[in-house]
Amino acid sequence: MIRIIIRALIFLASAALGILAATWLLEGDFTVSPAGFVVAVIVFAVAQGVLSPFIAKMTARYAPAFLGGIGLISTFVALLLASLVPAGLAVSGVKAWVLGTLVVWLVTALGTLLLPLVFLREKTEKAGKAHKADKASNRTGARDGQAPEA
Repeated sequence: MIRIIIRALIFLASAALGILAATWLLEGDFTVSPAGFVVAVIVFAVAQGVLSPFIAKMTARYAPAFLGGIGLISTFVALLLASLVPAGLAVSGVKAWVLGTLVVWLVTALGTLLLPLVFLREKTEKAGKAHKADKASNRTGARDGQAPEA
């Protein structure tokens, strides 16, 4: 259960980063209001999470040549749905739709790949220190005439 929550939070964070990156890079053509940002991120993330498997299944069945573009297609559709929410995401022009889709897709892909490494590195380092401490206490116990723990 904890893993699912962590994955959801990481995906929400990467979606937020993707939308912010597109907003910064495509200033004026790709905008999101501060009030609608959270709603736009949630709508995008939920739509992306639901649409990706559905689009993958439909593409595999009816257009296998497009399997590589599933992420881009689901990103575009999720952005389209997020833009339908009032006072949230606004995209104007074909160029902004194409570049916005590419930027959000790339940043979310990198975010879902790299954010777990950042968060797990701290947990891994703590586990490593605990493991070293356990090994050291086991060695100390063996020197004191006590049997080391298994």
